[in-house]
Amino acid sequence: MRLWSIHPGYLDSKGLVALWREGLLAQKVLLGKTKGYTHHPQLVRFKDVSDPLAALSSYLWAVVREADQRGYTFNREKIVKKDRYNRLHVTTGQLEYEFNHLLKKLKVRAPLLYKNLQSLEIIKPHPLFTVVDGGIEEWEIITN
Repeated sequence: MRLWSIHPGYLDSKGLVALWREGLLAQKVLLGKTKGYTHHPQLVRFKDVSDPLAALSSYLWAVVREADQRGYTFNREKIVKKDRYNRLHVTTGQLEYEFNHLLKKLKVRAPLLYKNLQSLEIIKPHPLFTVVDGGIEEWEIITN
């Protein structure tokens, strides 16, 4: 499961669809409707807020808006709450880590998008997040 902190606009179509599915899985976890993934590190930042479902719902609404801009139809009725949650924080180090992780994936499966993004200087966060200074988040599982 990867709940990207970077803006969903950076994802290729495969990545955006996967994000939608994984976000819905995360929602099921928070609703207590799964046996697995209950301790997944990607959920830490959502579990640490006063209303985890509202935060994740707002996260999913931004994914739906990106899908709409691309002409995709994601079933917004699957989102359990309205888009009303205050913003969460994400560190600069986390954004950079995730962006580089995405670039590695895009180099293989979407070379043109990779080429367009590789020289990007300012990484936009997912709309739910406000960027703060800091390193990679403690919950991140670092891969090479």
